Amino acid sequence: MFELIIQAKNLSFPMLFINLGVSMAVSDKWVWITVFSVVLVIVVPLIVIWGILNMPPELRLIATLGIVVLWAVVSGYKDWVISKRQEAEKPPV
Repeated sequence: MFELIIQAKNLSFPMLFINLGVSMAVSDKWVWITVFSVVLVIVVPLIVIWGILNMPPELRLIATLGIVVLWAVVSGYKDWVISKRQEAEKPPV
């Protein structure tokens, strides 16, 4: 705490709050979890696409069709869950 006060004497008023805000944000674990998650969301699809493009043509076709089929299954499941939730929320007639 005393180090912050000593450092604060060398900073202008707005800069003090910016530095304190940044230091608190960097020490917060949820910020790092969010940053890590965003990086994974960006990097993992690129690695998957790179892997598929490096496959032989037959395996590339199978992998692409597999992704399309899995995407359809997940989408259908999501719609089913949403419809069940809406039915549960509806009052009985």
